[in-house]
Amino acid sequence: MTLVALAQTLGGFLFLFASGELLLRGAVGLARIFGLSPLLIGLTVVAAVTSMPELMVTVTAGLGGLTDVGVGNVIGSNIANILLILGAAAVIRPIPTHPRMVRRDAGAVLIATALFIGFGVTGPLGWIHGAVMIALLGFYLWFSCRNEVAAVSRDETPGAEADLADLTDLGWTPAGTGLALGTVAAGAGGLVLGSDLLVEGAVTIARAAGISESVIGLTLIAFGTSLPELATAVIASRHGHTALALGNALGSNIFNILLVLGVLVMIAPVQLAAEVLRFDIWVMAGVVVALILVMLSGRRISRLEGGLFLALYAAYIGIQFTP
Repeated sequence: MTLVALAQTLGGFLFLFASGELLLRGAVGLARIFGLSPLLIGLTVVAAVTSMPELMVTVTAGLGGLTDVGVGNVIGSNIANILLILGAAAVIRPIPTHPRMVRRDAGAVLIATALFIGFGVTGPLGWIHGAVMIALLGFYLWFSCRNEVAAVSRDETPGAEADLADLTDLGWTPAGTGLALGTVAAGAGGLVLGSDLLVEGAVTIARAAGISESVIGLTLIAFGTSLPELATAVIASRHGHTALALGNALGSNIFNILLVLGVLVMIAPVQLAAEVLRFDIWVMAGVVVALILVMLSGRRISRLEGGLFLALYAAYIGIQFTP
């Protein structure tokens, strides 16, 4: 049973990684075909697509009554997006930041994180909380688009954000509408299969080892569903498009809380596990604050700071498995 579960888990990882990459390329192809702006590509296509594994896994877990896995997946993914993904990207190449990105996008991550913590510590989260989260995501996207359009008209768009337009450096993207739609559909189907395999295999292994479902969601599944973001960040940084890595990480954190958790709590009421309330949500909040401070200091994330992020992530994972 353990070998079967291990094979399921590894297969889930592979399907999530490959399918997330396929879905990303199909979505970027559609964006290019229909002439979407760099902002819309960054905020909607890239962030939303790379958050699809978290959404699929969390919904699958919620429908199966494993809400602790779903919540752990979101929290663990958000921590990984900053410490692991941005840390790795910054080690490859320092990431410049811009004051407006700090105020708008990093500020939105902080507000979404504070909102989730407020909901979580005051009691179970239900469909009303989910509706509020999804509505706030819609407002954030509308406000960001309006803000960016105004900046472009004033010729104030920072060069870092403009780099989001050059997504072709990520590799092949479909040029025809039919091929792009087929690529998106194939990627989405692979994500469904991968999420099923990953949740089933990882939960089986966790139960056999006596590990709580919250911990397995915070670590193994969170890492697996963050693979598309990690692949995007590493590829983007190697090509010099560090703003893509930063924008994708910030956008994914916003989508994870407001969309993924919003959908989860609309499926089933969620009561945060005691260990999550004691430790993990505060780690997530501290990581967001640390990122904002780093972005404000020197207006870049240096290689040294990226290395520190990676060390902190390793320490966090180690603590999860310490009795």
